[in-house]
Amino acid sequence: MSHRELYCDVCEDVAPFEAPPCVDGHDTDCPELICTGCGAAVVIATVAFPVTRLAERRRQRPTHRHAA
Repeated sequence: MSHRELYCDVCEDVAPFEAPPCVDGHDTDCPELICTGCGAAVVIATVAFPVTRLAERRRQRPTHRHAA
């Protein structure tokens, strides 16, 4: 089991969290964690956003401006 210290909303303090045995094969990298003090469960999720087409177009535009 993996141990981490995180803020627990139920305990209202920093508490050790551990990853339970993971049936999904994540082992110690399981996103599900349980507070060892009160048993509250949390899920740690990372979100990746792809570069949008608008951002790509902005990089391709010339940086100079024409005088009015």
